[in-house]
Amino acid sequence: MGSIQFERVFFFDIDNCLYAPDLGISPLMKQRIYAYGREIGLDENEVVKTCGQYYRDYGLSIRGLIKHHDIDPAGFNEKVDGSIPLEDIIKPDPKLRTMLENIQTRRWAFTNAGIDHARRVLKCLQVDDLFEGITFCNYLEPDFPCKPEREAYDRAMAEAGVSDPQQCFFVDDSAKNIEAARRLGWTAVLVSPKTSQLSNREIQTIHQLPEALPQLFC
Repeated sequence: MGSIQFERVFFFDIDNCLYAPDLGISPLMKQRIYAYGREIGLDENEVVKTCGQYYRDYGLSIRGLIKHHDIDPAGFNEKVDGSIPLEDIIKPDPKLRTMLENIQTRRWAFTNAGIDHARRVLKCLQVDDLFEGITFCNYLEPDFPCKPEREAYDRAMAEAGVSDPQQCFFVDDSAKNIEAARRLGWTAVLVSPKTSQLSNREIQTIHQLPEALPQLFC
Protein backbone atom coordinates (compact mmCIF):
# COMPACT_ATOMS: atom_id res chain seq x y z
CA MET A 1 0.00 0.00 0.00
CA GLY A 2 1.49 3.35 -1.06
CA SER A 3 1.96 6.33 1.22
CA ILE A 4 -1.00 8.30 -0.17
CA GLN A 5 -3.25 5.29 0.17
CA PHE A 6 -2.06 4.80 3.74
CA GLU A 7 -2.99 8.37 4.62
CA ARG A 8 -6.51 7.86 3.37
CA VAL A 9 -9.20 6.95 5.85
CA PHE A 10 -12.61 5.56 4.99
CA PHE A 11 -15.21 6.38 7.62
CA PHE A 12 -18.13 3.95 7.77
CA ASP A 13 -21.44 4.66 9.41
CA ILE A 14 -22.82 1.55 11.08
CA ASP A 15 -26.59 1.37 11.59
CA ASN A 16 -28.71 1.01 8.44
CA CYS A 17 -25.47 1.30 6.47
CA LEU A 18 -23.34 -1.78 7.13
CA TYR A 19 -26.56 -3.77 7.41
CA ALA A 20 -29.84 -3.31 5.51
CA PRO A 21 -32.52 -1.11 7.12
CA ASP A 22 -35.15 -3.75 6.46
CA LEU A 23 -33.75 -5.75 9.38
CA GLY A 24 -36.04 -3.57 11.48
CA ILE A 25 -33.60 -2.37 14.11
CA SER A 26 -34.63 1.29 13.81
CA PRO A 27 -38.29 0.57 14.67
CA LEU A 28 -37.16 -1.48 17.67
CA MET A 29 -34.99 1.44 18.78
CA LYS A 30 -37.88 3.88 18.45
CA GLN A 31 -40.20 1.63 20.44
CA ARG A 32 -37.71 1.52 23.28
CA ILE A 33 -37.09 5.27 23.19
CA TYR A 34 -40.83 5.92 23.44
CA ALA A 35 -41.18 3.40 26.26
CA TYR A 36 -38.32 5.09 28.09
CA GLY A 37 -39.95 8.46 27.56
CA ARG A 38 -43.17 7.23 29.12
CA GLU A 39 -41.19 5.74 31.98
CA ILE A 40 -39.64 9.10 32.85
CA GLY A 41 -43.02 10.80 32.75
CA LEU A 42 -43.51 12.13 29.22
CA ASP A 43 -47.16 12.51 28.30
CA GLU A 44 -48.54 9.30 26.80
CA ASN A 45 -50.13 11.16 23.90
CA GLU A 46 -47.10 13.37 23.23
CA VAL A 47 -44.14 11.02 23.68
CA VAL A 48 -43.74 10.20 19.99
CA LYS A 49 -43.98 13.86 19.00
CA THR A 50 -41.62 14.97 21.77
CA CYS A 51 -38.92 12.39 21.04
CA GLY A 52 -39.22 13.09 17.33
CA GLN A 53 -38.76 16.80 17.96
CA TYR A 54 -35.69 16.12 20.10
CA TYR A 55 -34.25 14.03 17.28
CA ARG A 56 -34.77 16.85 14.77
CA ASP A 57 -33.49 19.55 17.11
CA TYR A 58 -30.50 17.78 18.61
CA GLY A 59 -29.59 14.99 16.17
CA LEU A 60 -30.48 12.29 18.70
CA SER A 61 -33.48 11.91 21.01
CA ILE A 62 -31.21 11.16 23.96
CA ARG A 63 -29.61 14.60 23.70
CA GLY A 64 -32.99 16.26 24.13
CA LEU A 65 -33.90 13.92 26.98
CA ILE A 66 -30.65 14.78 28.75
CA LYS A 67 -31.08 18.50 28.17
CA HIS A 68 -34.73 18.82 29.14
CA HIS A 69 -35.34 15.90 31.51
CA ASP A 70 -31.97 15.32 33.20
CA ILE A 71 -32.08 11.60 32.52
CA ASP A 72 -29.40 9.08 33.47
CA PRO A 73 -27.53 8.38 30.18
CA ALA A 74 -26.30 5.01 31.43
CA GLY A 75 -29.85 3.99 32.27
CA PHE A 76 -31.04 5.09 28.84
CA ASN A 77 -28.27 3.10 27.18
CA GLU A 78 -29.18 -0.03 29.14
CA LYS A 79 -32.92 0.15 28.53
CA VAL A 80 -32.81 1.32 24.91
CA ASP A 81 -29.65 0.42 22.98
CA GLY A 82 -28.63 -2.41 25.26
CA SER A 83 -32.01 -4.14 25.23
CA ILE A 84 -32.21 -4.72 21.47
CA PRO A 85 -31.49 -8.39 20.63
CA LEU A 86 -28.93 -7.60 17.95
CA GLU A 87 -27.41 -11.06 18.10
CA ASP A 88 -30.75 -12.58 17.05
CA ILE A 89 -31.25 -10.14 14.17
CA ILE A 90 -27.88 -9.35 12.57
CA LYS A 91 -26.05 -12.23 10.95
CA PRO A 92 -22.45 -12.43 9.69
CA ASP A 93 -21.99 -10.90 6.24
CA PRO A 94 -19.11 -12.57 4.36
CA LYS A 95 -19.67 -10.36 1.30
CA LEU A 96 -19.32 -7.23 3.45
CA ARG A 97 -16.18 -8.61 5.02
CA THR A 98 -14.57 -9.32 1.65
CA MET A 99 -15.43 -5.85 0.42
CA LEU A 100 -13.89 -4.24 3.51
CA GLU A 101 -10.76 -6.39 3.19
CA ASN A 102 -10.29 -5.25 -0.41
CA ILE A 103 -10.49 -1.52 0.25
CA GLN A 104 -7.13 0.22 -0.16
CA THR A 105 -7.54 2.64 2.73
CA ARG A 106 -7.56 2.57 6.49
CA ARG A 107 -11.02 1.75 7.89
CA TRP A 108 -12.70 3.63 10.71
CA ALA A 109 -16.25 3.34 12.08
CA PHE A 110 -18.11 6.63 12.62
CA THR A 111 -21.48 6.33 14.33
CA ASN A 112 -24.07 8.31 16.25
CA ALA A 113 -24.63 5.28 18.46
CA GLY A 114 -22.95 4.52 21.77
CA ILE A 115 -19.81 2.44 21.90
CA ASP A 116 -21.44 -0.72 23.27
CA HIS A 117 -24.06 -0.80 20.52
CA ALA A 118 -21.45 -0.09 17.84
CA ARG A 119 -19.20 -2.91 19.01
CA ARG A 120 -22.11 -5.35 19.19
CA VAL A 121 -23.20 -4.61 15.62
CA LEU A 122 -19.68 -4.95 14.21
CA LYS A 123 -19.20 -8.20 16.10
CA CYS A 124 -22.53 -9.58 14.83
CA LEU A 125 -21.45 -8.83 11.27
CA GLN A 126 -18.05 -10.42 12.04
CA VAL A 127 -16.13 -7.37 10.80
CA ASP A 128 -15.10 -5.86 14.14
CA ASP A 129 -11.45 -6.77 13.60
CA LEU A 130 -11.29 -4.82 10.33
CA PHE A 131 -11.67 -1.35 11.86
CA GLU A 132 -8.82 0.57 13.45
CA GLY A 133 -11.21 2.40 15.76
CA ILE A 134 -14.67 3.80 16.35
CA THR A 135 -15.77 7.41 16.73
CA PHE A 136 -19.00 7.19 18.70
CA CYS A 137 -21.40 9.25 20.81
CA ASN A 138 -20.36 9.17 24.44
CA TYR A 139 -23.67 9.54 26.24
CA LEU A 140 -21.84 10.30 29.49
CA GLU A 141 -20.07 13.31 28.00
CA PRO A 142 -21.94 16.60 28.56
CA ASP A 143 -23.14 18.06 25.26
CA PHE A 144 -21.50 15.29 23.25
CA PRO A 145 -21.40 16.01 19.50
CA CYS A 146 -23.07 13.92 16.85
CA LYS A 147 -23.41 13.92 13.09
CA PRO A 148 -24.17 16.16 11.22
CA GLU A 149 -22.46 18.65 13.55
CA ARG A 150 -19.05 19.89 12.45
CA GLU A 151 -17.51 18.95 15.80
CA ALA A 152 -18.36 15.27 15.26
CA TYR A 153 -16.46 15.19 11.95
CA ASP A 154 -13.53 17.08 13.43
CA ARG A 155 -13.41 14.53 16.24
CA ALA A 156 -13.51 11.62 13.80
CA MET A 157 -10.59 13.05 11.87
CA ALA A 158 -8.59 13.71 15.04
CA GLU A 159 -9.22 10.24 16.44
CA ALA A 160 -8.36 8.59 13.12
CA GLY A 161 -5.23 10.71 12.80
CA VAL A 162 -5.99 12.39 9.49
CA SER A 163 -5.76 16.16 8.94
CA ASP A 164 -6.54 16.57 5.23
CA PRO A 165 -10.29 16.42 4.40
CA GLN A 166 -9.41 15.35 0.86
CA GLN A 167 -8.04 12.13 2.33
CA CYS A 168 -11.38 11.37 4.02
CA PHE A 169 -13.96 9.06 2.47
CA PHE A 170 -17.35 8.39 4.01
CA VAL A 171 -20.49 6.31 3.56
CA ASP A 172 -23.69 6.90 5.52
CA ASP A 173 -27.44 6.33 5.14
CA SER A 174 -28.32 9.90 6.18
CA ALA A 175 -28.44 12.59 3.50
CA LYS A 176 -27.84 15.27 6.13
CA ASN A 177 -24.72 13.52 7.34
CA ILE A 178 -23.47 13.09 3.79
CA GLU A 179 -24.01 16.74 2.93
CA ALA A 180 -22.20 17.85 6.08
CA ALA A 181 -19.22 15.69 5.13
CA ARG A 182 -19.14 17.04 1.59
CA ARG A 183 -19.15 20.61 2.87
CA LEU A 184 -15.96 19.75 4.76
CA GLY A 185 -14.31 18.40 1.62
CA TRP A 186 -14.83 14.70 2.28
CA THR A 187 -15.70 12.32 -0.54
CA ALA A 188 -19.05 10.97 0.64
CA VAL A 189 -21.43 8.32 -0.69
CA LEU A 190 -25.06 7.97 0.36
CA VAL A 191 -26.35 4.42 0.78
CA SER A 192 -30.11 4.14 0.48
CA PRO A 193 -32.41 1.43 -0.91
CA LYS A 194 -34.53 4.29 -2.32
CA THR A 195 -31.76 5.30 -4.72
CA SER A 196 -33.04 4.86 -8.26
CA GLN A 197 -29.79 5.25 -10.19
CA LEU A 198 -26.39 4.14 -8.97
CA SER A 199 -23.58 6.69 -9.16
CA ASN A 200 -20.37 7.69 -7.45
CA ARG A 201 -22.52 9.62 -4.96
CA GLU A 202 -25.36 7.19 -4.24
CA ILE A 203 -25.68 3.42 -3.90
CA GLN A 204 -28.49 1.12 -2.81
CA THR A 205 -26.48 -1.21 -0.56
CA ILE A 206 -23.08 -1.10 1.09
CA HIS A 207 -21.95 -3.98 -1.12
CA GLN A 208 -22.03 -1.63 -4.13
CA LEU A 209 -19.38 0.68 -2.69
CA PRO A 210 -16.66 -0.63 -5.06
CA GLU A 211 -18.88 0.47 -7.97
CA ALA A 212 -19.05 4.00 -6.56
CA LEU A 213 -15.35 4.34 -5.75
CA PRO A 214 -13.50 1.71 -7.81
CA GLN A 215 -10.20 3.56 -7.43
CA LEU A 216 -10.10 2.59 -3.74
CA PHE A 217 -10.43 -1.15 -4.25
CA CYS A 218 -7.97 -3.80 -5.33
